[in-house]
Amino acid sequence: MDDANQTRQSKGAFAGWVGVGVNLALFAVKMIAGLLTGAVSVTADAFNNLSDAAGSLVTLIGFRLSAQRADEEHPFGHGRVEYLAGLGVSLLILLVGVELARDTVLQIIRPEPATLTAPAAAILVLAILAKGVLARFDKYWAKKIGSPTLDAAAADAVGDVLATAAVLAGLALTPVFGPRIDGVLGLVVALLILRSGWTAARATVSPLLGEPPDPAVVAEVEALILSHEEILGVHDLVIHDYGPGRRMMTVHAEVPEDSSLAAIHAVVDRIERELKERFGLDAVIHMDPVGAESPQLRRLRTLAEEAARELHPAATVHDLRCEGEGPVDLRFDVVVPYAVELTDGEIRAALAARLKESEPSCRPDIGVDRSYVL
Repeated sequence: MDDANQTRQSKGAFAGWVGVGVNLALFAVKMIAGLLTGAVSVTADAFNNLSDAAGSLVTLIGFRLSAQRADEEHPFGHGRVEYLAGLGVSLLILLVGVELARDTVLQIIRPEPATLTAPAAAILVLAILAKGVLARFDKYWAKKIGSPTLDAAAADAVGDVLATAAVLAGLALTPVFGPRIDGVLGLVVALLILRSGWTAARATVSPLLGEPPDPAVVAEVEALILSHEEILGVHDLVIHDYGPGRRMMTVHAEVPEDSSLAAIHAVVDRIERELKERFGLDAVIHMDPVGAESPQLRRLRTLAEEAARELHPAATVHDLRCEGEGPVDLRFDVVVPYAVELTDGEIRAALAARLKESEPSCRPDIGVDRSYVL
């Protein structure tokens, strides 16, 4: 394990242990408050903290497993275990929300009397403050080390602040609205917890399924590559995420076709090292040779680019070449966003028809790619 991953794991483990300690302490004091008040919502809120402690343990396990070295069975490392840990925390949140909803519905149907005592009120206020601090703590470290698991824990802590506040309000309003208010506000809490769990689950499932990289990172990566004068353009950039700190990248770089292969290879090697040092990306760069464009090729490129932009403003054209003096065989690839809902065949037909309007002798041969970046 390198120093950066070692530091990241130690910080994540520290945040996990803090979460375990705080949530176990809150479980204990809220159980006392539940006994003092006789309120089902307080007891349910206490068990919510117990599940949060279990979630923090899952976080700890996730950090430890994700930090394991790559091996024969997992040559890309174990970084995605952290996403699975975040999903586990999210599922615990959802389970607590369902259980709390069930208990509060029973409280609405068959209300049990509850009384807010001064010690119980003090305990709940302190619990709200403690969870608020824990939410900020988890959010800070989530951003610091780029952890979706801690981000899920922070979202859960915010939900707990709302939950306990609603429980406290329900107990305070019981003399005015009767014991059913405890169940009504408890149900609101359950719905907030379910929403928090759903949001956290989506945030951890998305990188597991595969999502586009941050546009700002893409712009910086492209700028670094193009800062080398030997590189004329880039396209087909793809970043594969194997967990925090474990990313691989492929990209096509356009280079002059009359360049020395050895010289360009040395430039590409240097760029790959720079990408690793600056962004932590293990890059593979494919070289596309590009020749000087004739007036005819420039005109055809302009036509192809205009036709592509009519499909979508973000559509781009690359690897364009033509052959022939009379009927022109025009070959190129077009990259279109997923927002374009046409099939590949429909895209080819639309572009070919548009090109033939301006160049009847053109015989287009079009490859269609979908963009992997936003």
